[in-house]
Amino acid sequence: MNHHPFDPENVALSRRDFLLRSGMGFGALGLGLETLTRSGPAHAIYQNPLASKNPPFEAKAKQVVHIFLNGGCSHVDTFDPKPTLDKYHGKELPTKNLKTERPTGAAFKSPFTFKQYGESGIPVSEIFEKTAAHVDDLCIIRSMHADVPNHEPSLLLMNCGAARMIRPSVG
Repeated sequence: MNHHPFDPENVALSRRDFLLRSGMGFGALGLGLETLTRSGPAHAIYQNPLASKNPPFEAKAKQVVHIFLNGGCSHVDTFDPKPTLDKYHGKELPTKNLKTERPTGAAFKSPFTFKQYGESGIPVSEIFEKTAAHVDDLCIIRSMHADVPNHEPSLLLMNCGAARMIRPSVG
């Protein structure tokens, strides 16, 4: 409801009435002004919340080489041995805890042998004997999982963060 500006009720406010009516507004404004006028990291974040932030520690790596080989060697044959595959080689996998869209066939172990290399003891396939000498300088990711056995949705999941093509891609 609008009030007429010359209504005596709206014109004459004592200082006490003014503060009483607007106390919360001025308190919030005061807190906001303090944040706006402060310098430092909080001020920078407020100015641009999407600005990059400093990492909690100095990075050792200066460069990253992302090797994406669609159709390349299997992880099971290169840097990710699966000892359980030896147990099920040539046999049908127990599908009780296996999340797939269809029944799978027999399991096949890697035809290559693995040895542990470097201080880290990372197992590397015999295929990459010379690369194994540098294994402590590599970043090997073994934590990627997908609920679908098809390659294309998994590729999208790896490069876009979603199994459907609706997001920007890394590679």
